[in-house]
Amino acid sequence: MPLSEDALARGVPRDAAALPGVAPRPAETWLRIVQVHDRITRRVDSALHRHHDLSLTGFEALRRIADAPGQRASMGEVAEAVGLSRPGVTSTINRLVAQGLVLRERGAGDRRLLHARLTPAGLERVTAARETHDELVAHLLTLLGDDAAVVTDALARVSAATRSRH
Repeated sequence: MPLSEDALARGVPRDAAALPGVAPRPAETWLRIVQVHDRITRRVDSALHRHHDLSLTGFEALRRIADAPGQRASMGEVAEAVGLSRPGVTSTINRLVAQGLVLRERGAGDRRLLHARLTPAGLERVTAARETHDELVAHLLTLLGDDAAVVTDALARVSAATRSRH
């Protein structure tokens, strides 16, 4: 015997937005963003430590310096690119200097300005670590499937809207 329309509708929200996965609440979206960032960060950090004796923060700093003109960047540029405070970038650069991966230099035009320059050992380390980082991140993000472009676009819009204005 077929179920009545009333019986079929019982327990089904009238509003499609109330269905799981249809229109998530902002708190759920925020939780997923935080969880994904945290879990990917921990996985990548662990792989970089294990294979290259580098933290994810150290790798990101090295990569920014490696990609800068002349493989040399100011502390402010590194801090901005990596999302660190001035004390945070100083601590990170101190560790990279101690490992022989970076040299500190004073600016030619402004002696107060401090720069970080990649050493040959730093270039070698960041090149090897970049492969590990990029392969692992790409592998993890394949789980986005066909939604990758949509997710990337949406996150880019949120990032642009929240970028601090100077």
